[in-house]
Amino acid sequence: MGLWDKVFGEFVDIIEWTDDSNDTMVYRFERHNNEIKYGAKLTVRETQLAVFVNEGEVADVLGPGMYQLETQNLPLLSTLQHWDHGFSSPFKAEVYFFNTRQFTDLKWGTKNPIMMRDSEFDMVRLRTFGTYSTRIADPVTFLKEIVGTDGHFTVDEISDQLRDLITSRYATILGKLDVPVLDLASNYDQLSTFITERISPEFKQYGLELTKVLVENISLPPEVEAALDKRTSMGMIGDLDKYLKFGAAKSMESGNSSTASSAIEMGVGLAMAQTMTNQQAAPASGGSTPPPLPHQQEWHVSVNNAQAGPFDSSALAQLIKRGELTAESLVWTAGMSNWESANEHDFFRNLLANSQSTPPPLPK
Repeated sequence: MGLWDKVFGEFVDIIEWTDDSNDTMVYRFERHNNEIKYGAKLTVRETQLAVFVNEGEVADVLGPGMYQLETQNLPLLSTLQHWDHGFSSPFKAEVYFFNTRQFTDLKWGTKNPIMMRDSEFDMVRLRTFGTYSTRIADPVTFLKEIVGTDGHFTVDEISDQLRDLITSRYATILGKLDVPVLDLASNYDQLSTFITERISPEFKQYGLELTKVLVENISLPPEVEAALDKRTSMGMIGDLDKYLKFGAAKSMESGNSSTASSAIEMGVGLAMAQTMTNQQAAPASGGSTPPPLPHQQEWHVSVNNAQAGPFDSSALAQLIKRGELTAESLVWTAGMSNWESANEHDFFRNLLANSQSTPPPLPK
């Protein structure tokens, strides 16, 4: 520092910092030998904090406003300097200005794809890119943990470290979410909020506040995206027959005969293939295959006061022959509300009558 800078510094009694950059987080006010006149004026603007450091030890922190630097507004510094009442000599201290506004549009992203399990695609590799915003919340912690003695600290000096922190924590969070990939891609806002809440405590350890993490893009490997595009295209085509007819009609309207012929030929080919498939799948014609047997009604009956069945007509006839089923026996079938006597139904009356019409054995 030259002679005039030294003389000018001793006479200037206003300490302030006007930031003409967009990336400065911390600025140390430069004075010759760090000497400050007692009673000097200190101006701290909005989005600023001023921190006094005495021989490497943090003293007072002042918020926005204009101050006259005296013992009453610098109590910690007064104690460290052992100022007597009525002290008026210049004193030595370092003044750091902290920019507390938000630093926005900081980039983050995965350097390498993240492997994760997916319910639909099994195993997938994902890349994610986005932005984040942060600001200084605790200047004392930030000074001790990050800045140190740096007199001009910019956001570029810490952005790489913060980006790597977000990326590493994001990979862990993504693995524990157990959300399908397609659902992640359609819920960027909810995912951004969740990530911000989970990573914020990590930033607090540096004296910073993570105000927002934005997920702008989640991309799949090119081969997976190509497969999704094919699936989407097939879904949009829908009825292939109608699609071909529509395409042929549009081509004929536009007068493009070659295109129309190609579309018609393709449609004919597909129709022939479909016809052959149907012929192979269809059963032989000519009525050689009998129709299915009609369904026989089955009955439950009471035999020796116990429920038995279900029985078809041939089994019921055998019960009648053995005398286990009579006209007074209770019977039931699907559709009946209660058990009823067999003689109340034409079906059983016919069975009983046929069993009685059998001729007796021939005499010897």
